[in-house]
Amino acid sequence: MSKRNWIPVRGAQGSHSRQAHADLPDGAYEREMSKEGFFGPAAFLYHPRPPTGWSKFEGPLRPRAFDLNRLNQPQASPWDAPVVLHNNAVELRFWKPEGGLTDLARNADGDQLLFVHAGAGDLFCDFGRIGYGAGDYLYLPRGTMWRLAPSEATAVLTIQATNSHYTLPDKGLLGPHAIFDPAMLDTPVMDEAFREHQALAGEFPVRIKKRGQVSVATYDYNPIDAVGWHGELSPVRLNVKDIRPVVSHRYHLPPSVHTTFLSDRFVVCTFTPRPFETDPGAIKIPFFHNNDDFDEVLFYHAGDFFSRDHIESGMMTFHPSGFTHGPHPKALKNMLSQPKPATDEYAVMIDTRDPLEVGDGASSVENPAYVDSWKTPG
Repeated sequence: MSKRNWIPVRGAQGSHSRQAHADLPDGAYEREMSKEGFFGPAAFLYHPRPPTGWSKFEGPLRPRAFDLNRLNQPQASPWDAPVVLHNNAVELRFWKPEGGLTDLARNADGDQLLFVHAGAGDLFCDFGRIGYGAGDYLYLPRGTMWRLAPSEATAVLTIQATNSHYTLPDKGLLGPHAIFDPAMLDTPVMDEAFREHQALAGEFPVRIKKRGQVSVATYDYNPIDAVGWHGELSPVRLNVKDIRPVVSHRYHLPPSVHTTFLSDRFVVCTFTPRPFETDPGAIKIPFFHNNDDFDEVLFYHAGDFFSRDHIESGMMTFHPSGFTHGPHPKALKNMLSQPKPATDEYAVMIDTRDPLEVGDGASSVENPAYVDSWKTPG
């Protein structure tokens, strides 16, 4: 990612490991301090106590945790869903659509990514119909007209690439078919169910969002009426269970290796089940690190979140840049040996290059005690 001509430093002092994230000095805890997330130069410091062993933490840099399950008000339009976090490059909302058909929507502010946390149904759009279920990413290019038709109660994390777009990461030496084959990206179909939707009669307001404001264009017919399309741009669906993570049995890989989508000023990563490292000297939990260049957001979708305590499915954590963090105390006892062979967690991570603001939706469901969860039990 970074091609800068960094200041050329290569040094070492005291007791240290020669290999990052492995063969730590006895009784030491490793902390990574790096540039450009995990893509630039880095230093690895070794401490006799966990770097998160504070007795109290004060000020705006504190980590935050939000229980989005408590945002229960249903909305017909995604633009009415509460804003959770936002900056000039990204906007996160948590949307629980009303039953039946939702409003027609079009995002003129940027590409839209829908992560389906719960539920099932159909998405109807200019390009056809595509079914959805829990764990699906639904990518909607900027300007696409769409609506959901839930068949089960649905909860969606929406991730807007403001004034920008989504691309896939460069997989480099892994090759283009690693992590997930592009053939796994499903596109909408113009089938009988789509044609039945086109035949709906009535008045059809389309809610168009631009610069955060909503305009309404009303039609006397269903405007999702295309009879065909071709080209190189389309909505796609990808399920988290179709992602095959990069793993290493001798080295704990940084979270950036799990990048699924890129935008100009942020990345979307997906954590899926993977084998734990088996090398005796390799650490088997996320390493402590300074979060100096990116704000880090984690949405916990399903499973056992092995590095976090008192975090359940449907919750979100927010670690602002400048905050040193890592595994909770309960996970440290398994730093070099795990009781089971593999993780079983699914989570979505959004790392943003610019500081995020907390929206009213998140503030209303915050757990203010989260900062104390790193304290060592007395």
